[in-house]
Amino acid sequence: MTIQWTDDLAVGILEIDNQHIELFERINVLFKACNQGKGRAEISSTIAFLEEYVDTHFGTEERNMVRTQFPGRIAHLAQHAIFRKNVSDIKRQLEEEGPGIHIIILTNHMVIEWLKNHIRTLDKEFGAYMKSRVRP
Repeated sequence: MTIQWTDDLAVGILEIDNQHIELFERINVLFKACNQGKGRAEISSTIAFLEEYVDTHFGTEERNMVRTQFPGRIAHLAQHAIFRKNVSDIKRQLEEEGPGIHIIILTNHMVIEWLKNHIRTLDKEFGAYMKSRVRP
C-alpha cells in the first residue's frame, strides 16, 4: 500500500507543498520495502529522514508563522512538538529493541495519522492565512 499526494492536500505555498511531497515519497519507500520483506532494513533510514525532516520542515513553517504573525501559531507549534516527541520515542525504541515489525507499524501509523489530520487541517489553515498575508 502506498499513499498518494493529491492536489487537495496542497496548502498553496510551494516550499511547504514540496516538503510534504517529499514526506509522501519517503514514506512510500518504506511501504514498498515492507511489501518486499525489506522493511526492517529501511526503517532506520526512514527514522533518520524523519528526524531531519522535522527540523527542516517545521523550521520552514515556524519561521513563516512568526514572519506573518499567524494567530494559530501556538496550537500549531504544540502539534509539531508532539510529532517531534513521537519521532524521538520511535528512534529510542529502535535503538533499544532493533528494527522490528512493531517499529515499522508505529512509524507508519504515526505518519499516516499526521498526514490525514495535520496537513489536511492545520497546515491548510496556515497556508490560507499565509497566502492572504504575503503579496507576490
